Amino acid sequence: MLGEVFDGRYRIDALLGEGGIGTVYEAQHLSLGRKVALKVLLPEHEDTPSLRKRFEREAKALSALNHPHIVAITDVGVANDTPYLVMELLEGSTLAKRLEAGPVEPERAIAIARQILEAMAYAHEHDIAHRDLKPQNVFVRRLGDGTDHVTVLDFGLVRFLDEEGRAGTQLTKRGALLGTPAYMAPEQAAGGAVDARADVYAAGLILYE
Repeated sequence: MLGEVFDGRYRIDALLGEGGIGTVYEAQHLSLGRKVALKVLLPEHEDTPSLRKRFEREAKALSALNHPHIVAITDVGVANDTPYLVMELLEGSTLAKRLEAGPVEPERAIAIARQILEAMAYAHEHDIAHRDLKPQNVFVRRLGDGTDHVTVLDFGLVRFLDEEGRAGTQLTKRGALLGTPAYMAPEQAAGGAVDARADVYAAGLILYE
C-alpha cells in the first residue's frame, strides 16, 4: 500500500508496525498536509466478522475517550471494504524501547507510571478496560523541560464494562486467552473473566520493570 492514496485523502508513506489484526502506516492527509497514523484491518481478516467487529470496537473505544495520555482518533471509516481508523502520529518512542537502554531512575519511572494510571483511570471511568497494557503500548515523548509525556495506545483488545464493573457483552468466549502473557493478571492468563483490575495489575508490572 506504500505510495497509495487511501480513501481519496490519505497518502501512505511508511509502514509503522503490524499487529494481530491490523497494520499501522504513517500517512499524510492530503488536504490538511498533516501527518497521521493510519490503521487498517489486515486483508486476510476482512471476511472474518468477529475480527472486523473487534477492529470496529477499538475505533469505538478510542472515539469515546478524550484524554491527554490516550492516543487521539481523528477519523474512522471503510474504504474498498477495508475498515480503518486514523490517529495522531506520535513523536518519541515506546517505553519498551526506552527500557532496552537500561534502568529508569525512580523519579522518572514514577512520573511515567502516574501518567499511565491516569489514562487507565479515565478509561475505566468510561467503562473501558484495555486488557493489553504493556511497555510496547506506552509511548513516551521527552519534553523540552526534561519531563516525559506518556500516551497509551493500541486498544485492540478493549472490553466494555457494565455499570457494576463486570465484563459486559464480549466477542471472545470464556476461556479464550487474549493479551500478552508476561503482563497478564492470573485470572486473564487462566482464561477467566477480566475487568479493569487486570489493567491495574499490568500497570504494576510495568512499574516494577
